[in-house]
Amino acid sequence: MCQYSVEKEDGIPNDWHFVHYVSRAVGGTGLMIMEMTGVEPDGRITDHDLGLWSDDQIPAYQRIIQEVHKHGTKIGIQIAHAGRKAEDAPQPVGASNIPVDVIPEETKNGTLTPPRALETSEVERMITRFKEAAERAVRAGFDTIELHGAHGYLIHQFMSPSSNNRTDNFGSLSKFGVDVIRAVKSVMPHDMPLIMRVSAIEYIDGGYDVDHSIQLAKEFQEAGVDLFHVSSGGEGLPGKTKPLNTPAYQVPYARKFKENLKIPVIAVGRLENPHVAESVLSNGDADLIAVARGMLNDPYWAMHAIREIHKHVIPPKQYGRAIR
Repeated sequence: MCQYSVEKEDGIPNDWHFVHYVSRAVGGTGLMIMEMTGVEPDGRITDHDLGLWSDDQIPAYQRIIQEVHKHGTKIGIQIAHAGRKAEDAPQPVGASNIPVDVIPEETKNGTLTPPRALETSEVERMITRFKEAAERAVRAGFDTIELHGAHGYLIHQFMSPSSNNRTDNFGSLSKFGVDVIRAVKSVMPHDMPLIMRVSAIEYIDGGYDVDHSIQLAKEFQEAGVDLFHVSSGGEGLPGKTKPLNTPAYQVPYARKFKENLKIPVIAVGRLENPHVAESVLSNGDADLIAVARGMLNDPYWAMHAIREIHKHVIPPKQYGRAIR
């Protein structure tokens, strides 16, 4: 979950990010995926977001990672480019020059500047930026990397017929994603898993369905993705099909990915009730559970969930008098 807490435009994590992530490691989280992090300054949603485009940013991440590891928690980072949804970029860029319709209250200024289509050479340089960000993530000591290919950001824009009308090679809806995956995978240790977050369906009228996303995911899996984080939507205003926003509403998509791809999947979406989360795992619908807003509300959600399900938990000794 983006914290929008970078105090300068340098994209460097500060004390807020340190406390935010370490407190959730203390709270018993198994794996944390740090918020959407830009591969270039204008690739962020806002100028208050994290970045990983410079070696100068690495030490601040190392400080967080080292402390998180002390509490037995693994930590990854989600690298991305906002594309046409970059609110503070003087000139947003995208797969094409097609603007996106957004809910006004979900953007800082109520509107988004129409994007400029990336030239072919710029797309190729963008792939290199993803690769370089992944190299820095490895050097910082992250346990995994997640590519954000969902919610209408740049990788998703290349995947969708509604936002990609290119006539060059990148008009292929899978090519940009495949090339980014291969580039990132080439600089990762062989035993470091690569996660990809995808939108299983789009809610806009005429948007793609789950069969489309699974077909692309098969190509992404072949290119090197080890695990899919299955979400939905984000590519413009919903049309006739709208997200249910009820507990576990996206789990059927995760299950379909798991059944078709035969690799681990992460389920996400209103899973903060421990019994709902446990049922997703015990039913075999997914292999991991992502809890976002629930952990914003409660840094110790994981310990409380274990206590709720198993009636017993072993907290840090400092909290033993309160969490039993």
